[in-house]
Amino acid sequence: MPGHGKHRRPKQRPITRKLAFAGTGSAALALPLIGATTAGAAVGQPAVSPAVTTASLPAAAPAAAPAKAPAAKTTAPLTYSVTTGDSLSKIASQHAVSGGWQALYEANRSVIGSNPSVIRPGTKLSLGAAAKAAVAKAKAAVKPAAATYPNNLDGWIRESLAVMAKHGIPGTYNGIYRNVMRESSGNPLAINNWDSNAAAGIPSKGLLQVIDPTFRAYHVPGTSNDSYDPVANITAACNYAAARYGSIDNVNGPY
Repeated sequence: MPGHGKHRRPKQRPITRKLAFAGTGSAALALPLIGATTAGAAVGQPAVSPAVTTASLPAAAPAAAPAKAPAAKTTAPLTYSVTTGDSLSKIASQHAVSGGWQALYEANRSVIGSNPSVIRPGTKLSLGAAAKAAVAKAKAAVKPAAATYPNNLDGWIRESLAVMAKHGIPGTYNGIYRNVMRESSGNPLAINNWDSNAAAGIPSKGLLQVIDPTFRAYHVPGTSNDSYDPVANITAACNYAAARYGSIDNVNGPY
């Protein structure tokens, strides 16, 4: 009725209440659902890590293979074909063969023959290693020739000086020559039979008039043991003069 309807609290329609309830329920349910969704996102799905940039390292170079030792060089002997007009001396000169034509001949004796003056055109000669080997062999076979001295006063003095040099005995050619001429006039068999030494039975002998006791005391190895021997006499006298006067050069009178 119209009058009574004014004093009553108007009733909400059930559908409105349901919508509000539903709305309330939805709100109530929305919170847990939203929270669950958030929690699930945090727990169920791991956080995306930032991309890590990895520097790429250059690939390691392979280990170098050990260096091989250089192969030994082998020098093949040089050869020369003889032509008309050739000679061993000409070939050796043109090709700078060490040891000259003699070495060239020794290296090729088997193909040349016994006469080095005759070489036939077309003959193959070794100029290299074979020639060098022949030179080395020839040098080994050759012994230095002993010095020779003339059998006179000049030769005796020079030979004595050579011996003195080996033994460190001082003296010069002029010093020896001067004293020899004063003592014996260059006669290796000179002997003094009249002075006090002669009276004592030990006469002075030889080129530099040396008495036997002095000769024996100052004899130099490598020379004769004969006091009349010219080289032995000079060398022993110079050895004595060096010990007493410093050198035969300092002797200018009887000593």
